[in-house]
Amino acid sequence: MGGVGGAVIGSFLNVVIHRLPLGESLARPGSRCPSCEADIKAYDNVPILSWLWLRGRCRHCGVRISARYPLVELLTAIVFAAVVAVRGADADLLLELPFAAILIAIAGIDLERHIVPNRIVIPAAVWAVIAALIVDPSALPEMLIAGAGAFTALLLMALAYPAGMGMGDVKLAGVMGLYLGLAVVPALLIAFAAGAIVGVAIVIATDGDRKRGVPFAPFMALGGVIGLLAGQQLIDFYSDHFLT
Repeated sequence: MGGVGGAVIGSFLNVVIHRLPLGESLARPGSRCPSCEADIKAYDNVPILSWLWLRGRCRHCGVRISARYPLVELLTAIVFAAVVAVRGADADLLLELPFAAILIAIAGIDLERHIVPNRIVIPAAVWAVIAALIVDPSALPEMLIAGAGAFTALLLMALAYPAGMGMGDVKLAGVMGLYLGLAVVPALLIAFAAGAIVGVAIVIATDGDRKRGVPFAPFMALGGVIGLLAGQQLIDFYSDHFLT
């Protein structure tokens, strides 16, 4: 399951991003134009390529189709290919690829709706435990401790500064801990650093307007992907250079 499989999964994630917050079925009806609701044929539903071929417009009504669709497919393809290349094609993919897909879906929903749905984070937490029991039961204690620690840390931050993040972000941190183990520490540090940089840039660009909310889940997703790909290396680097 590399880049091609990732693009196909990315096509499904677009359905999740659009329909799940609306409470719609992810299975029925099939793919359709968001504007005229005409059914999209299989030949017009090839990830990335169909959008380019149709120049980003519906074949039936000609209305523009958001560039979010091919971008999510491309991003998922790149992330999946990177995970397989860096982590290897082994049983751990049962944890790693679903985690990557979860992060992309949540980031997309939070960007559009400013929510982190329980309908994703709760099943994600359950799957982390099930997959760990299948792949490596000995890793489960570290995962549970990391999940509880990350959840508690962000809960305290949310209680201290309620305007900064919501409970959805707190739950997502717990899920990230379950999948990443100790690597959740650099993942969250990266998320906070990226969020701070973007937040400062927005304040500067809006002449000091601090009221504009910035969804935090996309930064957590960024940190989660980096933690998945290089979390242990970052921990080792810090240990070798600052703890010795």
